[in-house]
Amino acid sequence: MSMSTTEDPSLTGEETLSEDEYRDRLRELPPSAKLVAKVLETDSPLSQGQLAEESLLPDRTVRYALNRLEDVDLIGSRYSFRDARKQVYYLKH
Repeated sequence: MSMSTTEDPSLTGEETLSEDEYRDRLRELPPSAKLVAKVLETDSPLSQGQLAEESLLPDRTVRYALNRLEDVDLIGSRYSFRDARKQVYYLKH
């Protein structure tokens, strides 16, 4: 498991979403994307492998969910400080 740190949008230059806007964007997504978002609400940032482990979803399903979440601009990613070969994901709201 990773450390529980939340990305500060002011540091990344990203605007935060209101709770209503966040829920509206999430509403139309598949259940796998909703589950991945819920895991990221609890523990963030996480790598794709960590998300698969925490959500009990297959790697391919997590990858699909991350792509869908990125399409609606609900998550961000950056390189891991612990392992620069890996991306870690966090919620933007």
